[in-house]
Amino acid sequence: MKPKIFVTRMLPDLVMEKLNNHFIVNVNTKDIALSKTEIIHGTSNCDILLCLLSDTIDSDIISCNPNLKGIVNYAVGFNNIDVKYATKLNIPITNTPGVLTETTADMAWALMFSVARRIVESDKFVREEKFKGWAPKLFLGADIYGKTLGIIGAGRIGTAVAKRALGFNMKVLYSDDSSNIENTIKAEKVDLEKLLKESDFVSLHVPILPETKYLIGEKELQMMKSTAILINTSRGAVVNEEILLNALQKNWIAGAGLDVYENEPKLIEGLIDCDNVVLAAHIASASVETRTNMGFIAINNALAIWQGKIPPQIVNKEIYEK
Repeated sequence: MKPKIFVTRMLPDLVMEKLNNHFIVNVNTKDIALSKTEIIHGTSNCDILLCLLSDTIDSDIISCNPNLKGIVNYAVGFNNIDVKYATKLNIPITNTPGVLTETTADMAWALMFSVARRIVESDKFVREEKFKGWAPKLFLGADIYGKTLGIIGAGRIGTAVAKRALGFNMKVLYSDDSSNIENTIKAEKVDLEKLLKESDFVSLHVPILPETKYLIGEKELQMMKSTAILINTSRGAVVNEEILLNALQKNWIAGAGLDVYENEPKLIEGLIDCDNVVLAAHIASASVETRTNMGFIAINNALAIWQGKIPPQIVNKEIYEK
């Protein structure tokens, strides 16, 4: 008998095909997030749960099935899962690290260009048939080439973003207590204050932790240049969105590009009315190649759990060290 796996959302076609080859699959075929009750129902009848970052997997869900063998998260992050409780029950948790690095770095740059060159505003302008021809002051934006890029969090993704800056002859500053990327690329390690004051573009690449929640607030936004642009492809709560809205409305900074939000999909009131912010739908990893590779990693983790092996991308490895 194949093991039973409950998948909380339809995944790319090649992933679903491979899942069906190895598991008895119960999948949510509706293109909407499931309720807690629905997730409990699905989890109670499976061997392995394959969930998304948008699914809150709390102690009620984790404990609903005494035969649950593992929880496989289709994401790099895992703050959506009560890992501590799962560890207490000796349930392995896995994620999909590494595979998102390059595509997320690409997205940070896409947002940078979109905001700096006012691509979204211009697109809307043309679609509304307002474009009457070239004009000297039409949608004036900012250059990227030769400017200063500040990277907050120089892990895999932050480093990948910094590497791309070299092709644009940018000065790269970074702030990270645990990384020293200047040994591999041309970059300068500085404190957060210096980075914020000197950067033309600030890109966030930190995990959400107690010390990084609202890392960017009023003090930090006030430090930035009035011509600076903030990019966030990390986690929504790294930025105090209410303060950011105020900063955008009062032109403390020139603009922002956001792919993540603290209470997504809900946005704070007023954000969509700001022309100087580009709002993406949490699509940093949304390439066919990356989302498919994420699925393959998740499947390999699930198979390892079922086979009694230590999964390659284990989050709570301490359960195997007892």
